[in-house]
Amino acid sequence: MSDASENDVPQHHALQVVAPYAPAGDQVQAIQRLVEGVHQGLIHQTLLGVTGSGKTFTMAKVIESLQRPALIMVHNKTLAAQLYSEFKAFFPHNAVEYFVSYYDYYQPEAYVPASDTFIAKDAAINEHIEQMRLSATKALLERPDAIIVATVSAIYGLGDPEHYLNMLLPLQCGDRIQQRHLLHRLAELQYQRNDMDFQRGTYRVRGDTVDVFPAESEQQALRIQLFDDEIEALILFNPLTGKTQRQLVRWTLYPCTHYVTPKDVLEKAIIHIEQELQIRLHALKQAGRLVEAQRLQERTLYDIEMMRELGYCTGIENYSRYLSGRKPGMPPPTFFDYLPKNALLFLDESHVTVPQIGAMYRGDRSRKETLVEYGFRLPSALDNRPLMFAEWEALAPQMIFVSATPSRYEAEHAAQIVEQVVRPTGLLDPLVEVRPAQTQVDNLYEEIQKVVAKKDRVLVTTLTKRMAEDLTNFLAEQGIRVRYLHADIDTVERVQIIKDLRQGIFDVLVGINLLREGLDMPEVALVAILDADKEGFLRSETSLIQTIGRAARHLQGRAILYADKITASMQKAIQETERRRIKQAQYNQVHGIQPQALRKQIRDLLDVDLPILTEDPQEKIQGLPHIADQTTSNYQAANQQDLPTQLADLQVQMQAAAAALDFERAAELRDQIRALENSAKTE
Repeated sequence: MSDASENDVPQHHALQVVAPYAPAGDQVQAIQRLVEGVHQGLIHQTLLGVTGSGKTFTMAKVIESLQRPALIMVHNKTLAAQLYSEFKAFFPHNAVEYFVSYYDYYQPEAYVPASDTFIAKDAAINEHIEQMRLSATKALLERPDAIIVATVSAIYGLGDPEHYLNMLLPLQCGDRIQQRHLLHRLAELQYQRNDMDFQRGTYRVRGDTVDVFPAESEQQALRIQLFDDEIEALILFNPLTGKTQRQLVRWTLYPCTHYVTPKDVLEKAIIHIEQELQIRLHALKQAGRLVEAQRLQERTLYDIEMMRELGYCTGIENYSRYLSGRKPGMPPPTFFDYLPKNALLFLDESHVTVPQIGAMYRGDRSRKETLVEYGFRLPSALDNRPLMFAEWEALAPQMIFVSATPSRYEAEHAAQIVEQVVRPTGLLDPLVEVRPAQTQVDNLYEEIQKVVAKKDRVLVTTLTKRMAEDLTNFLAEQGIRVRYLHADIDTVERVQIIKDLRQGIFDVLVGINLLREGLDMPEVALVAILDADKEGFLRSETSLIQTIGRAARHLQGRAILYADKITASMQKAIQETERRRIKQAQYNQVHGIQPQALRKQIRDLLDVDLPILTEDPQEKIQGLPHIADQTTSNYQAANQQDLPTQLADLQVQMQAAAAALDFERAAELRDQIRALENSAKTE
């Protein structure tokens, strides 16, 4: 193992939760039932945990009880950062890792036939996230106490684990190896020599000493001291200060990237790529598409030359079918192939995460089919893709869905549903009131004044961007300290706005979608939902329950639904909230519990040093058919006969965005659909 001490005994710890409190409320029975369900071999279970009931702590205790490696999947980087921080605190002695997309910025290559526009792939890779991804797979391969927090990036293509393992470079004191051969092996692992700037993924040579900065390491480098052709010493040292940290007997160097390929495999792959190229060129020329044929030939031959000379090329993942030796149509290797057989999968916020997993393949396929058709890629590039939903289901280990509002999929698949309704703090679900929508703004202003006078906070959710802006301006003119949270604000700024709200820098937050972050806000005493009777994805049962739950962490939490009629969604949401309140109150009465106000430290999520500067491009619902990212004018420029297809694409994306509770994006897509329909009528 790569972390062996002088006596070659790996130092791993049992999975152990470190927390100043024990399970309470419904947590005790939830932990027990979930653990029993896993032991009984149940493939699917659901933890129906209300907001503020301590679902993360329950997950941690289940992992501790089972002593099995775990993967926790969420639907965006912000939630992943929050969970990573919490699990690091719960398991300080274990390997808690983070696996998300390593792009700070990502523009996939695409082609828009209507305007003959090719968009080259453009990306900025975050080196820290890349290091954490490599560290995550290393932990899974080496340690039985690994806990990985991941986004849906886990279903995207990754290097083949078999090739990855075959490329490992084991080193041991006393082994005989020529320095020339050692440097050759480092080059095969895609480490680059740099004697001037020693950084992650590089090595330097000083006489008989070779220093390597492992790609998966953050603050440790390896010194290999040779005496003639023998490894004399292996030393871990601080790459900044040069201070020795530890003497080693053995160490295993891991490749610099997941996409490393053995030379013999690469040579075989190139033969297959050349064969496919000839077949595709013949087909294009037969069809009279000479421009596409020339384009494909130039691009593919350039990639082949790069692979022969360097062992890799830009976009090498597009040849993953041949590199992994898989047949056409087979699923690509992904992070799930690195999971041990006894792993446990938690899908947090499953009502959002599950639909997102299903949406990824459709969007990727649409974009790549266009690239293949117009000669930018070989047809085999279609196999460089995220997993289809059925493939993910087949690969996924035993799983536990975690949500306050499980969807139909969880209901149909879960062998048992475990409720966690009673909070350890004794807090009840918010009181729900329904008030007339005709006077909603005036009434809301009065309620805000009452709440602010008590130094509490208010959340207000509207149906449209225009209304949110107008309401924000109105409240500001009345002297209310208010901010508007809209879709154009990036992730870091959104997190900062929520932190400012908690700290009291302002008192009222207005927005269309206040469900995206899922962050704790115990200072929120009132949630106001305007136009609650406008049935649709913005006011569905799920979104209403989730939004009402934003006030569940406050001792006097309330929710006001402004409506002139009670819709079916409103009725169900109100009834479910009341059912929970009754159960919670009865439990408190039986056990003599007095509800306690929740005190939660206001800390910066970014303290864990996780760069989450942009939304994960692989996780965005707008990552569905690439044409949807174009403006309405792009659509209008397209052939009129394509309009039904374009509208169908947009409808699929709108529904997927709504299912993922990304209501701002869904509203934008709705407006695009209306604009297209109107333009079609006028022509």
